[in-house]
Amino acid sequence: MKKEGKGLGKFVVGAALGAGLGLLFAPKAGEELRKDLKKKLDDLLDQAKKIDIKEVKEEFDEKVQEIKDELADLDKEKILEIAKKKGNSIKAKAQDLVELAKEKGTPALKKSAEAVLENVIKVSKDALKKLEKSEEK
Repeated sequence: MKKEGKGLGKFVVGAALGAGLGLLFAPKAGEELRKDLKKKLDDLLDQAKKIDIKEVKEEFDEKVQEIKDELADLDKEKILEIAKKKGNSIKAKAQDLVELAKEKGTPALKKSAEAVLENVIKVSKDALKKLEKSEEK
């Protein structure tokens, strides 16, 4: 019975994250994409809370919160150099999230974490381009 619960949990996580990925890949403005990414991170956090393994949940909670905090800071930063450092930091944290998912052997979370990493890279690049353009003026 316990195995069924874990399998169902993975299915639910996979289904929810798959639906979220569809939204993330739709073409959107930078700010709208960041908002969607933050929502998807919240959804990922909610799904991670449903996993039975306490250690995995705590590690995912911490990593997701770090990424959300960094995204909030990136949104507020107007200086190009700081934005570059923040972008690199966010990418590193997102990569850590992917590695954690790989290490814990949870395919659904791995796919979602990889999608978060891809979108973090896109958001970071978009933010830097915007700041570089405003600096040129």
